[in-house]
Amino acid sequence: MIGFWIVAALMLAGVLALLLWPLLGAGKRVASSTGRETNLSVYRDQLRELDADLAAGTLDEAQHRAARSDVESRVLEDTANTEAAVAAAPANVRSVAVSVGLAIAVPALAVGLYFWVGTPAGINPPAQVAENQQGHPTTPAQIEAMMAQLEQRLQAEPNNVEGWVMLARSYAALRRFTDASAAYAQAAQLLPDNPHLLADYADVLAMSKQTLQGEPEKIIQRALKSDPSHLKALSLMGSAAFERQDYRAAVKWWEKILKAVPPNSAPAQSISNSIAEARSLAGMGAAPRATTPPAVAKISGTVMLDPALRARVSDTDTVFIFARAAGAGRSPPLAAMRKLVSDLPLTFTLDDSMAMMPSLNLSSATSVVVGARISKTGNVMPNPGDLQGFSQTVNVGAKNITITIDSEVK
Repeated sequence: MIGFWIVAALMLAGVLALLLWPLLGAGKRVASSTGRETNLSVYRDQLRELDADLAAGTLDEAQHRAARSDVESRVLEDTANTEAAVAAAPANVRSVAVSVGLAIAVPALAVGLYFWVGTPAGINPPAQVAENQQGHPTTPAQIEAMMAQLEQRLQAEPNNVEGWVMLARSYAALRRFTDASAAYAQAAQLLPDNPHLLADYADVLAMSKQTLQGEPEKIIQRALKSDPSHLKALSLMGSAAFERQDYRAAVKWWEKILKAVPPNSAPAQSISNSIAEARSLAGMGAAPRATTPPAVAKISGTVMLDPALRARVSDTDTVFIFARAAGAGRSPPLAAMRKLVSDLPLTFTLDDSMAMMPSLNLSSATSVVVGARISKTGNVMPNPGDLQGFSQTVNVGAKNITITIDSEVK
C-alpha cells in the first residue's frame, strides 16, 4: 500500500509540474496589447483574490505567503521591464490563485475521485498478488477517465450535489472553466442558497466568460443575499464594480471586508491598498483615519471607615486614595485622589488621568494594591497616627474593591 501511494504521489507531482509550469511563468508568454498597466491591474486582482481566500479559509497562511511572494516577485519584474513575459489577457486573471488552487486541488481531487469511482480495495491486494504486481500510478488520462465515470454516475444520480461539486472543482482545477460552470450550475439548482457554492460558481463562470459582468454578478448577488458577510462574494462584487469602473461601489464592497478581517493582517493591508486605489480613481480622496480613543486603565471600589475609629477623626480630615504597583513598596502612586472624611463611605474610580507622572500610570502595571489613608495634617506623606487600610493585590481594571480603614500608621 505504501508503495502505491509513493508512486501515485510522484505521478501527481509530475502532473502538477505540467499544469503549473505554464501558469507560473516558467516559459515565456506574450505580453498583452494593453501593456504594463493592464498587467499591474491583473496582479492587483490576483492579490485581492488570494487575500479573500485566506480570510475565507480556502488557503492557509503558508500557502497565502507563498502565492503572494510569487505575485509580488512578478510585479517587481514587470516594473523593471515593461516587456516582461506575463500574459494579461482576461482569461489569465487570477492565474496565481488558480495555480495555488491546482497545487491543493489536484491531489485532493485525484484521491477523492479514486475513492468515489475507483477501487480503493485494490490498494490492499492479496499477498500473492502484491508480490507479482506493481502498483500503477494515476495518470492524467486515468484522472480524466475517473471524471468521466463520475459524469456517468451523476447521470444516474442527478440529485447528488456532492458529486456535482466534486466534478466542478475537478474541472476548475484543470482550467476547464466552461465544464466547471456547467457542473456548478447543476449543484446550484440543488443548493440554490448556499453562499460558498454560489461564490465559487460565479468565480468559475467569470473565468469562462472572461468578465464578472452579467450572469456572474447576478450569482454573486444571490450569494450575498444568502450571506451578506460572505468574504469571497464581497471581494468578487467589489472586483465586478471595479471592472466596470464604478469605483465608489468597489470601495463600498471592499470596506465591508476590511471590517471583517483582523486589522493588522495581510488581507487587511491588501484590501486597504485596493480601497485607496479605488478612492483615488473615484476622486474621493484618502479615507478618513479612525479616531478611536485609547483605552484608559481604571480601577474602582468603595472606601469605608471602621466605626471603632470614627471618634478619632473629624469630618474635615483629608482622605487619600491611591494605587501602587503590587510589590513596589512605597514607590510613587500610579494614581491618587483626595477626599474628606465627611465623604465616607464613598465610591471611587482611579484612572490614568490621576497619575503622578505620565509614564507611571495604571496602564504601566498589571496588578496593584489600593490603599486609603486619613491625614489630619493633609500631608501626602504618611505620618505616625494616620489611619489607613489596604486591599488585597488586584488586577488593573478590577471593580467593586472594598477598602476598610482600620489600622494606625506606626
